[in-house]
This record gives sequence, C-alpha cells and structure tokens, in this order.
Amino acid sequence: MVDGSAPALGDSFGRRFPYLRLSLTEACNFSCSYCLPDGYHGEAGPGFLGVAEIQRLVRGFAALGMHKIRLTGGEPSLRKDLEQVIEVVAAVPGIRKVAITTNGTLLPRRLPGWHRAGLTALNVSMDSLRRDRFHALTGHDRQPEILQGLQMAQALDIPSVKLNAVLLRGVNDDELPQWMDFLRERPVSVRFIELMRTGDNEAYFLQHHRRADEVISQLLEAGWSERPRYPDAGPAREFGHPGHRGTVGIIAPYARDFCSSCNRLRVTARGDLRLCLFGEFGVPLRPLLQSDDDFDALLARITTQLGLKAAGHGLHQGQTGLIPHLASIGG
Repeated sequence: MVDGSAPALGDSFGRRFPYLRLSLTEACNFSCSYCLPDGYHGEAGPGFLGVAEIQRLVRGFAALGMHKIRLTGGEPSLRKDLEQVIEVVAAVPGIRKVAITTNGTLLPRRLPGWHRAGLTALNVSMDSLRRDRFHALTGHDRQPEILQGLQMAQALDIPSVKLNAVLLRGVNDDELPQWMDFLRERPVSVRFIELMRTGDNEAYFLQHHRRADEVISQLLEAGWSERPRYPDAGPAREFGHPGHRGTVGIIAPYARDFCSSCNRLRVTARGDLRLCLFGEFGVPLRPLLQSDDDFDALLARITTQLGLKAAGHGLHQGQTGLIPHLASIGG
C-alpha cells in the first residue's frame, strides 16, 4: 500500500499530479451564455457521489501523493451536504489545500461554515464587473451577493481568493482597465479564461473566442510582469504589478505549450476518472468506492490509467472529447 508521504503521481511525459479537481454535481442554477444558455436539465442515471464515496476517493488520491483538492460542479453549493464534504476532505491525512469553485451566490450565508469545515481557497466566477453585463451573461442579477461574499472571504482571511472571468470577444473583453482598477487595492487574483470549444457551443465559440495572448500583450504594455508558477498551482500564468495589491492570471488552453505543465486530474460527479478535460474516455472508479476493502484496487486502477494520459488535448483540431459543456465536469 502507498502511504500519504508518496511523491505525486506521474505520467510517461514526466508530469506530476499533486492536484485533483472533483466535481460534486452536474447541476447549476445559472444559465451562462457560454455554458448552459438554456439552463441545466437533469439526466437519468446514478446519483452523484455520496460523502462516504468521496472520502474513500480522496483517501486514495492522497495516498498517491495528491495534496490539493478542488471541489467543482456544476455549482457545488447546490449540494446540501457541502459543508460535510469539505470537512471530510480536509480531514484526510496528506490533504493540505481544499478549494472550491462557485458562482458565489450563497457565499454570504454559507462561507463561514465552509471556512470552519476546512476550506482554504475560494474561486468565484464573475465574468463582468458591470452588473448589467453580469445579469445578461448569467441570467441572474446576483452580483451584489457575490461582492458581499468576497468581502466576507477577506474578513475571514481565507488564504487564497480568486475571481474567474471567461474572456468573450465583443461581450466583456473591453473591461481590462476596470479590472486593473479593481485590483489596485484588493489582494485577490482575477483569472481570465480563454473560451473553450465544447460539444455544444461551436457557433458561440466561433463568434466570441478571443486569444488570451492578446490580453497578455495588454498587461505587458501596462507594466505588468509574469510571476513564477508554484508546483501545485492551477493552469494560469500569473502577472503582477508593483502598483496593485491584486494579480491577474491568464488561462490559455490554446497556447502551444499549455499541456506541458498539466498537474491535475479530474473525477466526475458520478465517479469517473478523466485524465484530461477534453479526453475521449472516462475510467469508472465508483465500483471501488463502496468498501474500504477495495482501497488497494482503487490505487492500482488510478496508477495504471496514468500510463494512458496523452501529451495534450485535441482542441486545436476541434476535438472536444466527452465533454458536452463545462458544467458537466467543472472546467
């Protein structure tokens, strides 16, 4: 049996994987134009992983050297047992960071409990600083609650607070100056995420995709500079400025060398291991999460599958794999 002091999982390309993105649900209460423009429609099938299954899953990955878990969705705050999930994950030996990605609407009510349970990092989706644009993009006029939640996160002294904004040509790509002003006195990071093509957004992608390197050029011209990347960091290239307390991250999946720094694996809300966000297959782990007796078999299945991880995704060729939309696996 491998113990929690093991080095992070590795693949045949020399990449290490200290970071797991675990989806808790496919459901979402927003109807974002680039993801679920018609809202979420549930599908028949097995339910989402329960707390005991999640605990066994995280124990397995921790035993293989993973120390950072990000809880995603859909919208993970729709899980009524989310606080319990966070507590269980945070208590697993070897887990040092527990993060969540959320639309932020429940932060004012739920964040203190999540923090007490062991949450150490918070990512909030907010695609525009303009309230009218935010409403148009998401279908909900909920930006005030999100901003209130961000203030609460800072008051609770949560170590890492980030905002995610999908970069959309002709929709929100003119807001970089406003974001720079926003970051002048706020010690948070804003991540601009290049729009990715999925199974059902081809027309939207062709209309609104903007290359992230165009934003990088704007940052460099404004005096921002790139910062070193930490081993367990997400995929963003981080930029800072001496006159700003906050930072800007750029996630550019269409960059030539994007996959060379991949350090994360994914598990869907129904228990399938995905080696890549845009992979062509999933590996069922759920049958091995029903009993502690299957622990060694779980470790063996995970490690065996790492040998099948490809060098990169097929986005440049229009290959989106199994993913119909980002809510189905958490981005």
